[in-house]
Amino acid sequence: MTAEILEVDLLRFERGDAAARAAVVDGVRRSLATGFVYTSHDLPEEVIDEAYAKLAEFFSLDQETKARFVAPGSHGQTGYTGLLVETAASADVPDWKEMLNWSDEPPVGHPLRRKYPHRYMDQVLPEAAVPGITSVLMLFHRRIFDLQRRFLRIIAVGLGAHEELFEGMLRDGSALTRALRYPAMTEAPGQEHVWAGEHGDINLITALPRATGPGLQVKTSDGWIDAVAPAGKVIINTGMMLEQLSNGVIPTGIHRVVAPPEQEGERYSVVQFCHPTPWTILSPLASCCTPDNPQRYGAIEAGDKLDEVLYQINLVEDARRV
Repeated sequence: MTAEILEVDLLRFERGDAAARAAVVDGVRRSLATGFVYTSHDLPEEVIDEAYAKLAEFFSLDQETKARFVAPGSHGQTGYTGLLVETAASADVPDWKEMLNWSDEPPVGHPLRRKYPHRYMDQVLPEAAVPGITSVLMLFHRRIFDLQRRFLRIIAVGLGAHEELFEGMLRDGSALTRALRYPAMTEAPGQEHVWAGEHGDINLITALPRATGPGLQVKTSDGWIDAVAPAGKVIINTGMMLEQLSNGVIPTGIHRVVAPPEQEGERYSVVQFCHPTPWTILSPLASCCTPDNPQRYGAIEAGDKLDEVLYQINLVEDARRV
């Protein structure tokens, strides 16, 4: 099992011959033993730059203004979430971070909105406080989602399935983009707090184009290692739903965010969680169940799995455990 995060080339998989595609699939499979991989991309740098500029403008606002964009009942799935709320399932103290969350919306009347009204709420973005932020953030969301959809084709092939396996699961899915501001640790209310405690993501895969500084660490068989995307690369990590579908062939990427000892200021990052539609049934793929790897998971609806984890991480507003 590798304890190294490898670099792969999404564009080579899409444009190369059979041998090139097979090499990319192999690299992804080997790297995902850690739950993490770095990939090339064709996302314009200006899309990332503009998103970070608007987000910095928002997070610099006073707390009273930011609190106007909390979305009651959303459980942190849209709008603003303040400091010391989200808590890693493994921790008893909240993370030292604040967040802005957004996603795309199916049309009014869509059956997903009717069946899952708490999952497909109207988006709450701070357009009134930061003019122009909505169009910038939605462009970012859609470009990252396109990247994730394409990368999942590599993963599908690596699991012995058709490369379009995930296409139907993602159509009108509840992919969520989350901007995070980690304040300076010197401002934290106690030494027990970290930027983000040890955890795994709930979704299929997460994408992180780049952050403003180090801090992301990955748990491997050799201990914790730093994860910093090389220039021009995107970090992809795996979530619990992919582990369930792959019958554990692809593990959840366990990670944390901790301030390096020399880090004095704040840190920003923007991540995107790629979820299947909430009515997707997460059941291990036949290609991943073998005599050497018998089925280890039952079936559960993706929306139910997400609700379970939202409770564990302290985002259910009327059931805070911390």
